[in-house]
Amino acid sequence: MRLVLFLFALFLAAPSAIAAKTIMVMGDSLSAGYGIRPEQAWPSLLDRRLNEKRLDYNVVNLSISGETTAGGQSRMVEAIRKYQPSIVILALGSNDGLRGLPLGQIRGNLDAMVDSAKKSGARVLVAGMRLPPNYGPYADQFLQSFVDIAKTKQTALLPFLLEPVATRADLFQADQLHPTAEAQPLLLDHVWPKLQPLLK
Repeated sequence: MRLVLFLFALFLAAPSAIAAKTIMVMGDSLSAGYGIRPEQAWPSLLDRRLNEKRLDYNVVNLSISGETTAGGQSRMVEAIRKYQPSIVILALGSNDGLRGLPLGQIRGNLDAMVDSAKKSGARVLVAGMRLPPNYGPYADQFLQSFVDIAKTKQTALLPFLLEPVATRADLFQADQLHPTAEAQPLLLDHVWPKLQPLLK
C-alpha cells in the first residue's frame, strides 16, 4: 500500500518535474516587435520553433521599446527571480549607442546583467549591435564592447543582431530603424545557430 501511495505521489509531482525551461529575452524595440504584432517578433517565432521541434523550452520576452542597458539592468534581478531562466538573451545597447552614452557605462550595465544571469546558473547569449558610420570611432568601440564582454564573461556571442537584414531597405519599416514582420524569420535564423548549443 505504501508503495502504491509513493508511486502515486511521484505521478502527481511529474508535471512540475518536467516543466519547460525558460529562455528570457531582455531587449529593446528590435526584439519587442515595434511596429508589428508581438506574435510576429523574432522571440515569438523562437517560441514557436521550440514547440515545433519539441524542445523543452518556452520564451519570455521582456523586451521594451526604448529600453537602455540601465533600464534592463534595473529589471534584471527581479526578472531572474520571477522567471528563473535557463538561458538569457541580452539584446540591449542600441538606444545607449544612438544617444552616445559613455561606453564604460554601457559595458558596466551589460557586465552586471551577465553577472546576475550567470550567478543564477543561466547560460547567456550576448547579441551585439552596430551604429551608423557617422558615429566615427565611437561606432567601432561600441561594437567591440560586445565582443569584449562575451570574451571576458565567457558567454556566447552574436556580433550583430540585424546582420541578415541590415543592407535590405525593403525589410525595414518607414522609419528605416525597425525591421518589418517579413524580416523577423531572418533574424530568428540568424540567432538560432548561436542559441542552439545552449539548449542543453
